[in-house]
Amino acid sequence: MNTANHPSFWRRIPLAFGAFFSTLSDGAYAARVEKLNLPEAAPVAPAPAPVPPPAAAPVILKEATPDAALQLLALLQREARLIDFTQENLASHADADIGAAARVVHEGCAKVMREYFSIEPVRSENEGARIVLQEGFDPASVRLTGNVVGTAPFKGTLSHRGWRASSVRLPKLNDKHDAAILAPAEVEL
Repeated sequence: MNTANHPSFWRRIPLAFGAFFSTLSDGAYAARVEKLNLPEAAPVAPAPAPVPPPAAAPVILKEATPDAALQLLALLQREARLIDFTQENLASHADADIGAAARVVHEGCAKVMREYFSIEPVRSENEGARIVLQEGFDPASVRLTGNVVGTAPFKGTLSHRGWRASSVRLPKLNDKHDAAILAPAEVEL
């Protein structure tokens, strides 16, 4: 055996310690070292290919057109003067005046909700009731709050029943209608 190209004993000591700690901390390095220690006659079997996890269904994002939102905002302006109310600087008004205006806005908003939407609670239990959410519950319809740890089943107190629109009946729009006009300007003659 030709020892002219081999490291000396003293050079091999730090190499051995380095290899030892690298083998413990680096799986890829350990695999290379393991291949070096196989007898030359034994064929190296390829490692089984890792089985990829099942591909998750791709998330398809829907682009919302603003027309329906603008239409709803226009209805809330027409019936409740919502935009006028939110654009008003309330600092100079008395609380009683703000309360009277809020009553008009509330009544108009409620009218729009009744006329164009059917709204129902997400959960049927009363608020304050203790409930259990089993594995597979719909996280889009129930939001967990507080100290959320672990996995379902979750036991907690219903703090809000949530709301779901069971139907929407917005009026049909003429194809020439500009939905961005929420309230036309008014000119008195």
